[in-house]
Amino acid sequence: MTQTLFISKHPIVATKVSQLRDVSQSPKQVRQLVNELSNLLGYEASANLATVSKKSLMSPYEAYESTDLKERIALVPVLRSGLGLVDGFLELFPEAPVFHLGLFREKVSLQPVEYYNKLPHNPNVDICFVLDPIIATGNTAVATINILKECGIPGSHIRFVSILASQQGVTQLQKVHPDVTLHLGAVDETLDAHGYIRPGVGDAGDRLFSTAL
Repeated sequence: MTQTLFISKHPIVATKVSQLRDVSQSPKQVRQLVNELSNLLGYEASANLATVSKKSLMSPYEAYESTDLKERIALVPVLRSGLGLVDGFLELFPEAPVFHLGLFREKVSLQPVEYYNKLPHNPNVDICFVLDPIIATGNTAVATINILKECGIPGSHIRFVSILASQQGVTQLQKVHPDVTLHLGAVDETLDAHGYIRPGVGDAGDRLFSTAL
């Protein structure tokens, strides 16, 4: 790990990633596991957020100063599989705006193609959590961050959260965007010729939404 790369060491995360790999899990079980992992990874990825005291409140016994998050938080799920991570993060940040960004990986070139963009022209946020269950080749992650930076969000304000990444994808992303922090549940070494992580978890979108052929 480095100052911008955090791979979870939590035993519950490791257990749930192992369960997610199991091909026998139903779409309902996959969705539940992804939601739970999202919440766990969100907890770890937000551990160093700044806080501020905004007002004086009363406990059952006496007055105390409130503790609130200082930074304005936004969520950017990468469609479609990134949607599976949204609810877990909204449990932590219920007031955060959700900016949807749609990219798909072209099957021959393995390069990302943008097809949907609901990012505001002037994002008024301090920390942006990008949500995508998988970093395979790293091309989609790089393209996503390119788009966010073009919208005016500095790399230092972007935290990319994934359940699983390939080592090649991590290397690619850190090479192009060394200022972006990565929070990962696990890393697999092997990426096959078709751009799939091995052993991996399969196609996250197909497993979440039961669309595998």
